Amino acid sequence: MTEARPSWRLPLLLIFLTFVSTSFVGALREDPRFFESWNLAAGASFSLPLMAILLAHEFGHYLAAKKHGVLTSPPYFIPFPFFLLGTMGAVIAIRERIRDRNALLDIGAAGPLAGLVVALPVIIYGIMESPVHQLPTTGSYLMEGRSLLYAALIRVIKGPLPEGSDIVLSSTALAGWAGLLVTMINLIPVGQLDGGHVAYALFGEKQRGLSKRFRDLLPLCALVIGLAYGVPALIAGKSGAPLWSELLAGLHWLVWWVVLKVMTRLSGSEHPETDPGTLSSKRRLVAVVTLVIFLLLFMPSWMREVVVQG
Repeated sequence: MTEARPSWRLPLLLIFLTFVSTSFVGALREDPRFFESWNLAAGASFSLPLMAILLAHEFGHYLAAKKHGVLTSPPYFIPFPFFLLGTMGAVIAIRERIRDRNALLDIGAAGPLAGLVVALPVIIYGIMESPVHQLPTTGSYLMEGRSLLYAALIRVIKGPLPEGSDIVLSSTALAGWAGLLVTMINLIPVGQLDGGHVAYALFGEKQRGLSKRFRDLLPLCALVIGLAYGVPALIAGKSGAPLWSELLAGLHWLVWWVVLKVMTRLSGSEHPETDPGTLSSKRRLVAVVTLVIFLLLFMPSWMREVVVQG
C-alpha cells in the first residue's frame, strides 16, 4: 500500500496569495499613493526576489526529502499582508522520522543553502542600487540588523560610509536582507529548526544538550543586546521612548525563546533520534560550513527603531 499523492491545490494557492501579499507590501513601500491606483506591479522589485529566495529555501527541503525517500508535505506559505515582509514564511511537514544522519543533514541544510544561493546575488545587486543618505537629526528611523556578512558586503560595495550617513535599502536590497535574516533564523542550532537538524547530524545525541543550553541562553542574549544599546543611550542622556527603544533592541530573542520552548514542549523532545550511523566526511564538511554561515549571518538586533533627540 502506498501513500496517496498530496494535493498541491492549497500549496499553490498559498504561494499565489503570498506573492500577492508581498507585492502589496512592496507596492506600499514604492508608491505612497498606492491606495489610489492599486498597482500591485509596483511591488515586483520586492516580491519577486523575496519569493525566489523563499521558494528556493522550501523546495531545497522538499527535493532533498524526495531524494532520500522521506515522506514530506508540499511547502505551505503563509501570506500576511500587514506584516513587514508580507509573509510569515512557510512550513513543510516531514511526515516520518528521518532515520539516516546523512539524509538528516541533506534535508536540514538544503533549504538554507539553496535560499542563500539566491539571496546573495539579490542582496549584492540591491546594495549596489541603494543610495547613501544622511541620517535624520530629528524624529526616528528603522535600522535593519547587521550581520558580519551583510556589513562586509556594504563595506566592499559602498566603501566607508561618511559620518552621519547610512545606506537606504532599495526594495530589492530589503528582499535580499530579509533572505539573509530568514536563513539565519532557520539555522539557529536548536530543536528541529534547520540548524538543529544540521547540528544533530554532526554531533548526534550531544546535540540535545547543546540545543537546550543554546535555547536557555536566548533570554540572556536579549538582555545583553538591550544593555549594549541601552547603556550608551543612557550615558548620552536619552530617556523615555528613545531609551526604551534601545533597551528593547534584543526583545525578539526573548520572543523566540518562548516560541522554541513551546515547539519543544509540543514535539516532546529537543530532536528525534536517528538510527546508529556516521556522517560521511563530505557531509561533515557541509555541516561545519553551514554552522559557520549561521555565525556570519547572526544579527544581534534584527530591526530596531532609532529615536533621535533633537
